[in-house]
Amino acid sequence: MSVQGEIKRVTTNTLQSMKQHGEKISMLTAYDFSMARIFDDAGIDVLLVGDSASNVMAGHETTLPITLDQMIYHAQSVIRACQRCLVIVDLPFGSYQGNSKEALISAIRIMKEAGAHGIKLEGGEEVAESIKRITGAGVPVMGHLGLTPQSIYKFGTYAVRAKEEEEAEMLMHNASILQNAGCFSIVLEKIPAALGGRVAAELKIPVIGIGAGMHVDGQVLVMHDMLGITKDFSPRFLRRYLNLYDEICDATKHYIKDVKSRDFPNEGEQY
Repeated sequence: MSVQGEIKRVTTNTLQSMKQHGEKISMLTAYDFSMARIFDDAGIDVLLVGDSASNVMAGHETTLPITLDQMIYHAQSVIRACQRCLVIVDLPFGSYQGNSKEALISAIRIMKEAGAHGIKLEGGEEVAESIKRITGAGVPVMGHLGLTPQSIYKFGTYAVRAKEEEEAEMLMHNASILQNAGCFSIVLEKIPAALGGRVAAELKIPVIGIGAGMHVDGQVLVMHDMLGITKDFSPRFLRRYLNLYDEICDATKHYIKDVKSRDFPNEGEQY
C-alpha cells in the first residue's frame, strides 16, 4: 500500500515519507471551493493556492498584481473544500520581499485568516532570513527556484532557467540554503531535467517540479492548463488531460440554442 493511501490527512511529514519511499507527489493549483473539492475527492496530495490566480482567475498578464487579501480570499475557499490534501498558499509579490518581519506578518495572516497548512515563496539566499523567521513561528514553508514568475521583469523572459553551468551551480547552492533555512519542500520551475534530478538526489526534502523533468519527487501543474481550460499556453512540460475549453464552449452554444428555440425548459423542467 502506498504512503499516500495509508493516511487520512496529508501533512508535510507525509510528503517526506513519500520521498523516502520513492512515491511520487501529485500537486495541482486550485483557487475556489468547487474545484478544490473535486481534486481533494480524487486523491490529490497537495493543492497550491497559487498567485497564478492573478493570471487565470483575474486575467492579469503577470502574477504581480494580486494582493495578499485576494490570496487569502482564494485560500479560504479552497480550505473549506479540503478534508484530506495538504493546502499551501503563495505569498504574493510585495508581501514578503521588504524584510523578514513583513514576511512573517504576511505568513501569519494566511495561516490565521485562511486556515492554510503552509505557505510558498520565491527566491534563494535573499529570502533565507525570512524563511527562518517564518518557520521559527511554526509555519511550514515551501521554496521556489528556477523560473520565478514574480521576477519576470528581472529575467525579461519565461525561457528555461539554469541551462548554463554557473546558473545551475547557483541554483544548487540556493536549494541547499532553502533546505538549511527550514523549507519542507521546494518547487523547481522550468529547468533542465538533469539538474532537477540532481537537486532531488542531493536534497533530503521533497522536490516538486513544473517543467523540471521526471527525476524530481513530484509534479505540479496549473489546473486550468491541465484541464484544457486555457488554449494559448502550450509549453513542452504541459500535458492536457481534458479539453474543457471546447467542451464548455460547445455546451454553452447548445444551451443558447435550446433557450432561443424554446426547447429549454420543457414540460418536465418546470413547476
